[in-house]
Formats: sequence, C-alpha cells, structure tokens
Amino acid sequence: MVKDVPSGLVRECHARLARWRSRPVGLAGTLLLMLWLAASPVPADERPVLLVMGDSLSTAYGIEREAGWVSLLEERLEGRARVVNASISGETSSGGASRFPELIGQHEPDIVLLELGGNDGLRGLPPGQLETNLAGMIEASQETGAEVLLLGIDIPPNYGPAYRRAFSEVFTRLADTYDTPLVPFLLEGVALEEGLMQDDGIHPTDDAQPIILDNVWPALEPLLENNGAELAESAHD
Repeated sequence: MVKDVPSGLVRECHARLARWRSRPVGLAGTLLLMLWLAASPVPADERPVLLVMGDSLSTAYGIEREAGWVSLLEERLEGRARVVNASISGETSSGGASRFPELIGQHEPDIVLLELGGNDGLRGLPPGQLETNLAGMIEASQETGAEVLLLGIDIPPNYGPAYRRAFSEVFTRLADTYDTPLVPFLLEGVALEEGLMQDDGIHPTDDAQPIILDNVWPALEPLLENNGAELAESAHD
C-alpha cells in the first residue's frame, strides 16, 4: 500500500544525496549511491485506513458535516487512523455495491464500515437483494484482507412485521456467516427520541451524533487496535 512519504524523510534523502554529490566519489561511489537509494525503504503511512460506505445517516444530512458522527470519529481518533467517508445520501445497497470495487481499489482500506440498507427498506426492496449486495461487499473486503464492521438499521413498520423482520435478519445472518462484528441498530437510543430526530422522522439531529458514535465505537475499537491504531486514553472517554 503506497501512502504519503513523511517530509522529514524526503529532506534527509535530499541532504544525503547532496553530500554524496559534493564528494569526488567516482564511478564506484556513484554506483553505491544508486544502490543505496534503491534499497532504502520508504516508510509508508502506517495508520489504518477506514472506509465508510453509507447513506444519509453517515453524510450528516440536514446538519453541518462537521457535526456528523463520521467527523466526530475522525476527531476522536486524533490522527491515529485515516477516515474516508464515501457515503452518499439516498444510496441503496445496489448503488454502494456498484461503486465499491473502485473505492476499495483506490483507498485500500484496512477496515470497512458498511452502513447501507436503510433506503432499501424505505423503498420496500427485497431483503434478499440487500443481503446479496452486502455479502458481495463483505467478500470483496475480506479478499483484500480488510476487516468489516456491519452497521445495522431498523425500518418503520410500513410494509408489515414480516418484511421488517426479514430486513433486520439480513444483518445478523451476514454477521454470523462472515464472522464480522455487528452494531445491531445504529440509531439505538436515538430513533423516536424527542430532540434527537429531525422533523422528517428519519434523520438524526446534531445532538444525536455523539450517541451514534458511541453506538459504533465499542465494535470498532478492537478492529482499530488489531490494525495498529494506538488509541489515546481520551478516546475511551
């Protein structure tokens, strides 16, 4: 995985090159310099990369983007991981699945947070279609060595209890099948709570965002530690 080279290392390489060039080293010295430059490892940015694949719940819909739970996650990490938020408002699992191969190839994430399905449920799309799309993204992630965190969502009972149950069971079944951690309900402690949902009854307010992050954090923290993120004690508070 090729990432940014620290500016200090670049300055050191230039300094050494300048010192070598200032000496009458001859052909042998020049060859040694070329071998040193070729063999010297360039340390990569060792921070784990988090790719968030979500919908409007992860884009801070209706509020300032900086107040959204993904932005709050970046703040909590204090630079110990790089967060790529590839969420799009209105995204369905089919849309996410179609974009996923390019995104995972571009960003090479260590951890993938899948927060998709809400729009499938609101549109009454088949739960089997949701399961197929999420399964494809999980498999693609695991094939590259990335770990996956599933962020489950519940839906209103508009389409009846059988549909709602089938929809919810998709997340638990996928977590069991692929041995991935699961946040059963992203909006736990938020949905239907006064002052925590916008007037549309679907999107959380800015006051709800820290609660959402706290719902995600216990399942995400072990994945971060597994991938080398040295978390500060303050991140636990």
